[in-house]
Amino acid sequence: MPVSASSSRAQVRWRRSLQAEILTAWSDRLHRTWARELEAETGIDNGLRRCGGLHVAGSEAGRRRLAAALARWRDLGIRCERLDGAALAAREPALAGAVARGVIEAGVLLSDEAQIRTSRHLDALHASCLARGVTITPATVHGIAVTGDRVTGVDTTAGTIRAGHYCLAAGSWSGGLAASLGLTLETVPIRGQIVLVRLPRQVLAWIVSFGLDYLVPRPDGRLLVGATIEDVGFAADTTATATADLMGVARRLLGDIPDERVERTWAGLRPGNVDGVPSIGRAPRQRNAWVSAGHFRAGIHQSTGSAVLLADMILGARSPDRPVFDDRAFDPARPAPADPGHGESVRAYLDRVAEAVAAPP
Repeated sequence: MPVSASSSRAQVRWRRSLQAEILTAWSDRLHRTWARELEAETGIDNGLRRCGGLHVAGSEAGRRRLAAALARWRDLGIRCERLDGAALAAREPALAGAVARGVIEAGVLLSDEAQIRTSRHLDALHASCLARGVTITPATVHGIAVTGDRVTGVDTTAGTIRAGHYCLAAGSWSGGLAASLGLTLETVPIRGQIVLVRLPRQVLAWIVSFGLDYLVPRPDGRLLVGATIEDVGFAADTTATATADLMGVARRLLGDIPDERVERTWAGLRPGNVDGVPSIGRAPRQRNAWVSAGHFRAGIHQSTGSAVLLADMILGARSPDRPVFDDRAFDPARPAPADPGHGESVRAYLDRVAEAVAAPP
């Protein structure tokens, strides 16, 4: 049977998406190992805790997405359990009101889902690097010098930095710098705003994901509510509107919480991509230039696997626990998809944000 062009493109997208899922699952395992080793080495607990997660939905579109996610998780061997409304309320009593009101109708339990304190994790990595003799130079990059097929230096406010190999991992700014390498990277900045709420007591036992929004119960009693998905360029400020919207999500799921108080808000820029897969690998025109960029919402999540995979590529080695990858899925020079609104791409997420305004998940 002949395969149409659209069918062929769909197969390529599926293969790329699968590689990203494998990267995520491997990163999960590495995070657990790194957390133990970093604490033993630096004395810093990065807050990695396996607390489990409930992914819930209340609309027909939300249930379809949840069913598709459930199938993917099972294919990857991830422990998951489908729950109806009554079972959800029994597992997490704080959601019983939302179930009774019809806000939530179904869900999936991921018992191994975890949370991490990003700032502590970065502190631990920083301390580990310094202890290993790594020089960290705070600076702004002005440009990348290229001669022939090699990068010869990086021009910064701290002077020109020279090395044998160079890795471009500048988040949302990677796309602009990649032009010096003759490479097109669509690392569009997507703002994500988060609210930290102080509660008189912790009301949740599980992480709760509701469409594109989530609630993370911290062990210290605070509740993290996130996160917006906004295409506003490089503006990394917070807004009263977003704070109100996020608090509205929390109240919709949990009802009114007496004595709640917004303690802090912040925003970050997440580097998007055009096909839902990060770019990890060698720049095509330079023998000593490498890229790790475009992880979008999974930056910290996929960071461990991305680091080990890129190190293997640079060294021409293979880590003992590394899964089998089709590295072409992450090729920084791979062609952009013909339909950028599909799957896990930034365009698809922005479309889902628009849909959620009209029809909540």
